[in-house]
Amino acid sequence: MENKPKKFGSFAGVFTPSILTILGVIMYLRLGWVTGVSGLAGVIAIILLAHVISVTTGLSISSIATDKKIKAGGIYYILSRSLGLPMGGSIGITLFIGTALSISLYIVGFSDNFLSLTAVKELLDITEVSLYHIRITGSLVLLLLVIIAFFSTNAAIKTQFFILGAIFLSLVSIVVGIFIFSPDGGTAADTISSAPLHEFSFIEVFAIFFPAVTGFTAGVALSGDLKNPQKDIPKGTLMAILVGFVIYLSLALLFYFFVDNQLLVNDYNFLVKIAWVPFLVIAGIWGATLSSALGGILGGPRILQAVAQDKIIPRILGVGHGKNNEPRNALIFTFILAELGVLIGDLNIIAGVVSMFYLTAYGFINFSFALEKWASTDFRPSFHIPIWVGILGFVATFFVMIQLDVISMMGAMAILVMIYYLIRKKQLHLELGDVWQSVRASIIRKMLTKLDQKQLIERNWRANILLFSGGTGNRPHLIQFAKYLVGQHGLISNFDLILNSSSKVLFPKHKQSIPEDEESNNEGVFSRRQECSNIYEGMKSIAATYGFSGVEPNTVLLGWARQSKDPVGFANLLKYFSDLDMNIVMLDYVSKFGFGNFKQIDVWWRGGSNNGNLVLSLIKFIRTSYDWRNVVVRLMIINNEKERKKQIVRDTRKVLENMRMYAEIRIINNENRMPINQVIKKESAKADLIFLGIADVQEGNEMEFIERADYLYKDLGTIVLVNASSFFKELKIGL
Repeated sequence: MENKPKKFGSFAGVFTPSILTILGVIMYLRLGWVTGVSGLAGVIAIILLAHVISVTTGLSISSIATDKKIKAGGIYYILSRSLGLPMGGSIGITLFIGTALSISLYIVGFSDNFLSLTAVKELLDITEVSLYHIRITGSLVLLLLVIIAFFSTNAAIKTQFFILGAIFLSLVSIVVGIFIFSPDGGTAADTISSAPLHEFSFIEVFAIFFPAVTGFTAGVALSGDLKNPQKDIPKGTLMAILVGFVIYLSLALLFYFFVDNQLLVNDYNFLVKIAWVPFLVIAGIWGATLSSALGGILGGPRILQAVAQDKIIPRILGVGHGKNNEPRNALIFTFILAELGVLIGDLNIIAGVVSMFYLTAYGFINFSFALEKWASTDFRPSFHIPIWVGILGFVATFFVMIQLDVISMMGAMAILVMIYYLIRKKQLHLELGDVWQSVRASIIRKMLTKLDQKQLIERNWRANILLFSGGTGNRPHLIQFAKYLVGQHGLISNFDLILNSSSKVLFPKHKQSIPEDEESNNEGVFSRRQECSNIYEGMKSIAATYGFSGVEPNTVLLGWARQSKDPVGFANLLKYFSDLDMNIVMLDYVSKFGFGNFKQIDVWWRGGSNNGNLVLSLIKFIRTSYDWRNVVVRLMIINNEKERKKQIVRDTRKVLENMRMYAEIRIINNENRMPINQVIKKESAKADLIFLGIADVQEGNEMEFIERADYLYKDLGTIVLVNASSFFKELKIGL
């Protein structure tokens, strides 16, 4: 029992560290100034806007906390388990930096107040407090707090109860002092300033105030030390935000109506002067600033430790010590970063930097919740809130970031992207996955519904190919040619059909997807392996049933079955595809020629039918590939009547102009009626690829169709035979 780690509840582990950080340096040393320079409407707007972000983020955290078991790392753990390690890790690292710098913020605030006391000035023989004095004092205080945290988290947390009491007494002293010492019995009407000063913009003042509401993450950061994070985090976090909001708004109203405006603007330490018992305010300021710093010193290393344990950063920072797994290595690193902040020494500068880091993290917390709520099938929190809460928080944070400093925001985003890229290169994955697969599935569902509702028009057509490759290893040229035809836009469904006339089911559904080690990971290519008792019947079945409205295959690609043992069956297969109104593309690949030098494509066109329309649409995509980037396309039109040449050229140019394509137009006069095969062989001898149209298969003439095609297209090199569906309009050239 003695070795059992100490765990804390919602009050000690979440509410207390959160409220102590909320009621910290900004409340004591900057709230009066914010009120003085902003005026009544301005200070209320600043407090409300800041709490829009903190409330929405607190609600989002609470909802996620009641869905997943939150372990050490707090917000980092939430984001990494939702958005994945690359994005969660990049945000977690920036959040750690913000937490470490917030330690500097609180310590600089303490040092500023400590050194401003008359007794301290006399003791240290200081006439005027400088950055040098703040840096020395802050460094010594930081070292002391780190030593406390280094030896015992439990002792550090217990001291917070005494500090909470000191803050409460200081607030009582401030309120009583305002009413006792304000002129005219507490009305102070002659001291009220109705118009704010104009030396600062609204957003500049907001940036200085905003760290006041970031304290609610202090409790979340200690998630690994809580008895029941799923209950403790929502309860403690939301209560701390609510109490903080009431106190800040009440104090701002009291300051505005009952304290002289010049005193608010010109004296950061005015609370000591107006307090009923000044010592209580001093104790509150010291307690709040030091406890807030201590909260960051406890929470920051735990974020870093969790990131390191996920192998994102060196594992040495994730090493724990003792029964409570104290992150002492991470604590030393936190000390170094916080010391750099202390050396800056200017409270306003540090506050602006901290605001940007926290805003980034809070924006993505809300984004994470919205994604989980919208897309994840596994998101089942016991604390339910509507999705618009997360969306509102996300929009509000990035709106404020843009208003604060666009350049700084872009810099922060650039750092995030860089860290994201470095983490992604490590190819780290979580066993339980992340929300992105659900997001992609939800987007696909929405898009498919839209695609189904909209009728496809010719200008938006793309090839969604049903490919029967016979196995990637057997005919890789078919896969490669399919990629040429779809470019960066279409889809390829590659079916590897295995003939097996006896067995029932070789490949159940979950085994039909071809493993990654057998199939290269190509975007837009989806490979499946199925068995069938008859190859042609299997093709028919797949073509008739595969896909669904919106992304169903519109083009069948297969090899020309010159060596088929069942030519009639092959011809019937083509007729079946034609009856399904699918585009048919057949590649007659000659291995000794291949695709040649990728320099010339000849398209042979009769001038009628819709095959030419399909071919030109396919060539549009072929040209986008790297291999065919310099290809010359020639439209080869056989003309048996000399007087029709001008009309053919005019019509062809109009077609090319409408399709916004360039191609050479070649009119081949064939008044002597030479066999088509000989004309093609002569004119396209140097072509790397030849496109030819094929007629429909007539029932009862299947064998004649195959024999005629074999005769016409033999010895021509690598050719592509096409038969277009009714989707493509017939283009009449010279007819």
